[in-house]
Amino acid sequence: MINIRVAKLRVAEMLSEPLASGSVSLRLYPHDVAPCEQVELIRSQAEAAVSAGYDGVMVSEHHANFPGYLPNPIQLAGLLLGSMPSGWAAPCPLLLPMRPYALIAEELAWLDAAYPGRVGAGFAAGALRVDFELAEVPFDEIVERFKQALPRVVNALRGQDASPLGADRAVARTADNPLPMVVAAQSPAAVRRAAALNLGVLYDSLQTAEVTARLGDIYREAGGSGPRIAIRRVWIGDPPTEQMAEQMAHYRSYAPDRAMKNWDGDQLIAASNGEEAADMLADFLTAADCDTVNVRIHVSGLEPAMVDQQLRCHTEEFLPRLGHRMATLHSSA
Repeated sequence: MINIRVAKLRVAEMLSEPLASGSVSLRLYPHDVAPCEQVELIRSQAEAAVSAGYDGVMVSEHHANFPGYLPNPIQLAGLLLGSMPSGWAAPCPLLLPMRPYALIAEELAWLDAAYPGRVGAGFAAGALRVDFELAEVPFDEIVERFKQALPRVVNALRGQDASPLGADRAVARTADNPLPMVVAAQSPAAVRRAAALNLGVLYDSLQTAEVTARLGDIYREAGGSGPRIAIRRVWIGDPPTEQMAEQMAHYRSYAPDRAMKNWDGDQLIAASNGEEAADMLADFLTAADCDTVNVRIHVSGLEPAMVDQQLRCHTEEFLPRLGHRMATLHSSA
């Protein structure tokens, strides 16, 4: 009889690199509480996630008290790594056009110097006008700024920046210790761009399996060999349908039409027990041609105690089964 907890541990031993193909990570979100309590809660959830068996955690970026987000994911990743007994943290995605690429590269490189081998990063162009208004970046310029900045920040974090930035000691260190990186990709052009830069891809959490698989085909045809990361919400037990409806309305309030045309429902994976949820998620990964997954528990208005309860279910049922299924998928790939 297969010991699926041991299978998960063996997979984890091979997946020490952040954002590695085959890894299973948890996305963390702040709760609607006072700032000091927000920080303590998200720290405790990061610690609980890796103790439960997650390989690492991701945090992402929005500004002006946008519900469920904090403004500086690089800073937050550092706060989390200081509380996590193991595992990695990735600001993913960062809104690349918000600031000069050199400043982002410096911060990431120094964070990795503080926590060697435990930092990854993902990049996106962004979609919320208010984010860029605060940064005094013209909203109609963000896509072009993103296209220009992406190869620069990638080269910098591989120790290949020829500008004065390359003399920064932490940036120079990445020549021998390149930072693991991925990029948000929702279109054929985006996955080809990722492949050309030898980056992994991070897909939309609401894309259907069919859309994601088509993008994966294009990515690999273009020479892409990095992780293909699916994002999926998972709920064990009776799902919080009212909160999910609020969450979907929240997403539709700012998502561009080009993204929403690839959506179909809330894409929530809900099951009565953790093993069933793991099988449903593994089946989705197979259909979507994804080899890596970022799990979300968060929905609008979720109480911290509900996240704690879900993580207990993940420890006991969901992650051991998912680790076994993903090990099987990778052995047959």
